[in-house]
Amino acid sequence: MTTLLAADGINTFYGDSHILFDVSIELKKNEVVALLGRNGAGKSTLLKTLAGALSPRSGTIHFEGQAIHQKQAHEIARMGLQLVPEERRVIGGISVHENLQLAAMSAKKPLSYDEIYQTFPRLAERRNNKGRELSGGEQQMVAIARAMIRDAHLILLDEPFEGLAPLIVRDLISVCRGLAEQGRTIVVVEQNVAAALSMASRCYLLNTGHVVFGGTSEALLQQPEIMSRYLGAAA
Repeated sequence: MTTLLAADGINTFYGDSHILFDVSIELKKNEVVALLGRNGAGKSTLLKTLAGALSPRSGTIHFEGQAIHQKQAHEIARMGLQLVPEERRVIGGISVHENLQLAAMSAKKPLSYDEIYQTFPRLAERRNNKGRELSGGEQQMVAIARAMIRDAHLILLDEPFEGLAPLIVRDLISVCRGLAEQGRTIVVVEQNVAAALSMASRCYLLNTGHVVFGGTSEALLQQPEIMSRYLGAAA
């Protein structure tokens, strides 16, 4: 598969605190990749660094062959890399459809609303409901749909299944697989290790800001000692 994003030797700081240490990852087109690790391992920091919300102190990031490690977040977003944050940030005072319209306004070539509603039939039913009237699962659908409508080639999902019912998690896993089949790449940070590995073909495992494993999900599952050491009870 063709490389979509390559990060090499990334070092990211919060103030004087060194969070990511020489992190290198590679993402291919049309794949789902899980980013695993305990709380505080640096997973969300890595997503924010890739999306431009944080600037690496050193290292390089190339997206579709272009260097992006010195670009602003809005420039990276317009290139087709979208971060769906853990807090979702659905605007509560406007409708589902208006949330999507706002996202589409700044897209170079937005997808049609029909495509979004075909992917998320529940949102079609709730299109006139305000964001604050939605369940947690429905808000997560809106958050992903906003990234989709901007025709993102790479979607970074930060804890997308947190607090959601198992049936909703199952549906979102199916959606993510479908997005990869349609040509997108998905990176998911998730504490639900079983759910993350069930949808991801490859994974990276972080521990205190270092990559301690990179390989297929199957290979990680065959090394329970690594899962126990770095994921503990979560495994």
